[in-house]
Amino acid sequence: MTYEVISADNGVPIKSWTVGVPFEDQARQQLKNIATLPFIHKWVAAMPDVHLGKGATIGSVIPTIGAVIPAAVGVDIGCGMMAVKTDLMAKDLPDNLAPLRAAIEKAVPHGRSISRGKRDKGAWNDLPEMVSQPWQLQLASRFKVLTDKHGVLKNTNNANHLGTLGTGNHFIEICLDEHQAVWVMLHSGSRGVGNRIGTHFIELAKKDMQRMFINLPDKDLAYLVEGADNFNDYVEAVEWAQDYARINRQIMMRNTLDAVAQSLGRPVIGEVEAVNCHHNYVNREHHYGKNVLLTRKGAVSARKGELGIIPGSMGAKSFIVRGLGNEESFCTCSHGAGRVMSRTEAKKRVSLAEHVEATKAVECRKDAEVVDETPAAYKNIEAVMAAQSDLVEIVYTLKQVVCVKG
Repeated sequence: MTYEVISADNGVPIKSWTVGVPFEDQARQQLKNIATLPFIHKWVAAMPDVHLGKGATIGSVIPTIGAVIPAAVGVDIGCGMMAVKTDLMAKDLPDNLAPLRAAIEKAVPHGRSISRGKRDKGAWNDLPEMVSQPWQLQLASRFKVLTDKHGVLKNTNNANHLGTLGTGNHFIEICLDEHQAVWVMLHSGSRGVGNRIGTHFIELAKKDMQRMFINLPDKDLAYLVEGADNFNDYVEAVEWAQDYARINRQIMMRNTLDAVAQSLGRPVIGEVEAVNCHHNYVNREHHYGKNVLLTRKGAVSARKGELGIIPGSMGAKSFIVRGLGNEESFCTCSHGAGRVMSRTEAKKRVSLAEHVEATKAVECRKDAEVVDETPAAYKNIEAVMAAQSDLVEIVYTLKQVVCVKG
């Protein structure tokens, strides 16, 4: 058996693919709290990158019937990965990769700046057509339906964040596979508007719990009951945010490929084996005889034959994988390496010199502001992959040579 079974008092079992991977007690308790909820179907699954989250554990798979937990989906709704294999080979890249990183940074708004009266550097000032067109055609009318019901969502960074990277663990990378083919890989989600949707419905769920006098082991596990107005509105909002996140990644990928072509002075074809997958989302699926709402918080769908992406840290390998369709994990795999240090802890424990050494083979930022993303802050990606060998098979192994972070 490749997983361990954790028992929760008065709850369903937890099947945890964490053999050989560190797993903190706080995250274990968080999973037990989830397992006691009355609407969990069969069991909760934990992926090898599992670690403490807000309310629900990052790296958890939660099948529910008749209810959904907004904090389990989280506030970065639809966050996920996109990877494209290009027609470039390693020999096509210059020895000095700094201009290539600069070209990508110029093409894709990233980071965040807060200054009264000045534009946030991580947002568009004037929307380019490649942003305004998909916004108007695919997102604007549905967003108006949401804001007519929930006005608090209206004054957010919505259209002006579409096609932008953000901060934290979001990134754009140029990678090489084991055959020396060049890939572009990126990680981002539904940006500011998704965050507002998440926080808004988490608060509404908490109010529902108070009104119904429901006591929970953790108030962040507040849930919305199927059939109620808030439930229907939340499901609608999440579906919209997931579409936003997918389109966001598509726009960034197009701009990144254009930037690479411009920097290299040659056309770049990037439609070979493209993968675009969420890892913070809820989906209607059928498992063990029941239609369920399956929440993957920091986890990726791994149905049989389905391609997915499992990135390591900014100094480690990443993997393009193919799902094995393991039903016991609800056809799911990990979404990355998973943190072993909080951001605050990483900045205290890892020196800038150690970060520079750990990323010496990568053209990337090497300043104190990104030390919280240093490789030492993450679990060993090789151990994570070994722990889920019955969930996915590796198709390509990638190593980044350029990494852009906000």
